[in-house]
Amino acid sequence: MTNEETQSNSLQNWWDNFDFDGKDYCEINEKGELILKTTAKQTERILALLTDENAEAVIKALLEKFPEVEKRVNDTLDEWNNTEDKLKLVGKVARLKDYLLHTNAIGNFAKLIDHVDELDKVISQLTEQNYIIKLALIENAENIATSSQNWKEASQKLKEFSETWKSLGYVDKHRNEDLWARFENAKNKFFERKREHQDEQEKELLRNLDLKMEIVEKAEAIADSESWKDSTELFKSLMDQWRSIGRTAHDRNEELWGRFILSKNNFFQRKKEHFQVIQQEQEQNYLQKLALVEKAESLKESKEWTKTSQAFVNINESWKSIGRVPVDKSDDLWNRLNAAKDFFFANKRQHLETQKVEHEDNYAQKLALLKRAESIKNSSNWKETTDEMNELFDEWKKIGMVPRAFIHSLWDQFISARKHFFNRKDEEREKRKTFVEKQIQYKHEKTKSFFDQLVQEFDEEKERLTEFKIAIENITPGNKEEELRAHLEKLIGQSEHKLKHKSEKIEDIRSQLKDLDKMNNASPKENLESEQEGDK
Repeated sequence: MTNEETQSNSLQNWWDNFDFDGKDYCEINEKGELILKTTAKQTERILALLTDENAEAVIKALLEKFPEVEKRVNDTLDEWNNTEDKLKLVGKVARLKDYLLHTNAIGNFAKLIDHVDELDKVISQLTEQNYIIKLALIENAENIATSSQNWKEASQKLKEFSETWKSLGYVDKHRNEDLWARFENAKNKFFERKREHQDEQEKELLRNLDLKMEIVEKAEAIADSESWKDSTELFKSLMDQWRSIGRTAHDRNEELWGRFILSKNNFFQRKKEHFQVIQQEQEQNYLQKLALVEKAESLKESKEWTKTSQAFVNINESWKSIGRVPVDKSDDLWNRLNAAKDFFFANKRQHLETQKVEHEDNYAQKLALLKRAESIKNSSNWKETTDEMNELFDEWKKIGMVPRAFIHSLWDQFISARKHFFNRKDEEREKRKTFVEKQIQYKHEKTKSFFDQLVQEFDEEKERLTEFKIAIENITPGNKEEELRAHLEKLIGQSEHKLKHKSEKIEDIRSQLKDLDKMNNASPKENLESEQEGDK
């Protein structure tokens, strides 16, 4: 009999006589591989390779891992029960389901998978409900976009539709993108009709009022934000936009300005208080950590395995360099030293087995994050996907080491999926910048043409006024002298009135041209943000 066969028989005998809770869920084969049995919910998979030396430690580590897996599921169930909007957890449920199919532990996985399947079933039902509601919302938006003439009310409706859309929650990627494309198309059609109407009616005053209302609403929407850096930049941008907008009704302007400043002051006061709290917390953390460092006096309980192992080597070297001690104390000191070493290195051996299981569990967690990142990297739902990509990145950083063979490949694939999404997002932003610049150029050319026409009409009317004045000075005396004089005076009055009206109009258009010149000189980013606010 070979050594391998002897070891296999020894391991099988040990397995047959070793009893523990959860043994029914697994078995070993002739290679010494510990197998998680196949069930209706899972396929067979190898949990670990057992040897005579590591068998009990591996079993212990895998048994201790299962309560952690079970807790992860229970925590998700608790969060599910305490979350009103279940679809906020769609990514977490997907990752948990994938995690259960890859993590290594000994326990009743079928029960846990049943729990997750129930959540997945509810998510599917809620997703279908959201799709039906979103479809009805889009159809209403399309009807408004093509037929409504009540611009203000329709704008508010579309804005409410946008807010309603955000509150409806998750719909699967393909159908959600189709609906969103229809919604964007409807909004674009409506706002194009609205802009054409405003150009025809020359409602510059109302447009400025709408723009400032939108700025105020944005400011009020972020007054309670905790995204300190982004919101600070947005307030700066909103202030610049406010200054670039022309005049509007005085009383409304004062009211909107007051609301804007109130929101701005509220945000920056909260920002100031926030950073004061952070500073205090950091000082307290320092004192707590200092207290922990000062307590670290015993080596045998240490979990810093490499550092403490070297420390024990150094102790041995120092021991050898020290001379004798009293005989009656020598054995006692030596026994205490060996007891401390044995205690530490026994813990270290157990730690290494536990660490192996932990690394494999970390691999399962990161693999789930990677698969989720790859599944959403082609999404065009920019805000929600950006938030989830950042959430995945934050979770990745919290997870510890994985087996050495997967360290670089997992990370490279994860970062590749992340970069793919953000590169697509940047390309979409550049397309939008180009569109905005063309719109501004079109408005400038159209307004300049109208201005030139007004100047020409003003010069022609001025020439007619001169002719009327010359004619009245050269009236021939006669029976119709008074009638002709009265007629010419009337024509002169009408001409002077027209000149005054056209002069005022020329100045108004000149002011518009100055505003458009400012927009031409503004950065592409500012124009893009201004145009996006106008669309809303």
